[in-house]
Amino acid sequence: METVEAADGLENAPSARKSRQTSLLDSGEDFEVVDEEDFDEEPPPLEDAGGGMEKSSDETAKRSPHEEPEAPAQLDEWLDVLGNGQLKKKVTAPGKGRASRPQKGQNVRIHLKASLIDGTLVEEQPNFSFTLGDSDVIQALDLTVQLMEMGEKALIQSDPKYAYGDRGSLEPRVPPNAQLSLEVELLEAIDAPDVELLPPAEKIALASRKRERGNVHYQRGDYAFAVNSYSIALQIAESSSKVDIRPEEEDELLDVRVKCLNNMAASQLKLDHYDAALKSCVSALEHQPDNIKALFRMGKVLSLKGEYTEAIQTLRKALKLDPSNKTIHAELSKLVKKHSEQRGAEQAMYKKMLGNPSSTPKPQAKSSWGLSWKWLFGATAVAIGGVALSVVIAARN
Repeated sequence: METVEAADGLENAPSARKSRQTSLLDSGEDFEVVDEEDFDEEPPPLEDAGGGMEKSSDETAKRSPHEEPEAPAQLDEWLDVLGNGQLKKKVTAPGKGRASRPQKGQNVRIHLKASLIDGTLVEEQPNFSFTLGDSDVIQALDLTVQLMEMGEKALIQSDPKYAYGDRGSLEPRVPPNAQLSLEVELLEAIDAPDVELLPPAEKIALASRKRERGNVHYQRGDYAFAVNSYSIALQIAESSSKVDIRPEEEDELLDVRVKCLNNMAASQLKLDHYDAALKSCVSALEHQPDNIKALFRMGKVLSLKGEYTEAIQTLRKALKLDPSNKTIHAELSKLVKKHSEQRGAEQAMYKKMLGNPSSTPKPQAKSSWGLSWKWLFGATAVAIGGVALSVVIAARN
């Protein structure tokens, strides 16, 4: 069953996927990405199936004698888990009652046998462990195991949507769009360890596994689940320690945090959550101000938000740190061109709003000869007026 076996960076990515590899900066930061096609339909969030811890003997004793006990699960009766007919569960051997159901966040151990609908064996693991509700496994398991009782055996039939989807899987080998039949027995459910009490090496390993699971979700196009896995890994890596920790171990945890933030920003970009992606980039740069991947991702986010000046400055800083990086060169050139076009469009709009002085017709220059005639005519009128005034004055005298 696919769990946390994703590559830790491009250098360790599965060789079978290298033929479809994209640029590190242009894709998923710390992991290799397969074809970057957007999924029309996001997988639904895991539903709360209720349940709880086993009741104490005192609580059982207080039960009214007239109170009916909980009805056991019906054998050989299919349960439509989501109500859409795409995920069904049938109890083949009953468990210890509803009170024994595991809770989200617990570590569960199961016996798992997975097959294709035609009976082809995919894998069998007698002691398969995962954290319930952390998206560590395919949804078919995460959604149905929380409905199982301790010791229960069940048969689960899942459509591709809740298994390996239209991409299938390389390990275990599952073809695209394959329905799965799962035989599951719930063996154990225990509380997850307190991460503050974990030895540093175990905390680093746990956070890395959760991050790698996020990489698997990203590669499969399940970006919402990827964000969830990175968030869990980040919480583990950022948790305080109540045990002694060496400086080099602190550096390793810091490196895990920055990788989680970078990868989370990449996933948030895929979901068009630009503000959240920008916040992730800013947090990564607070830890490592010269992190090229965080600078590149931040430049892309600012560009998509229309903040071209800040985006160009950020990408130029990244390019200064890695002058030979062709991906940064290409992104910066594209952004400068886009910014120039935007400024040209704005200038044209302002000219249209305010009017273009160059298109206003210039007044024709007045002829100096015309001005002379007007001046002469005025002077003659004044002279005649003066003579007439003199004659009137003389006649009165």
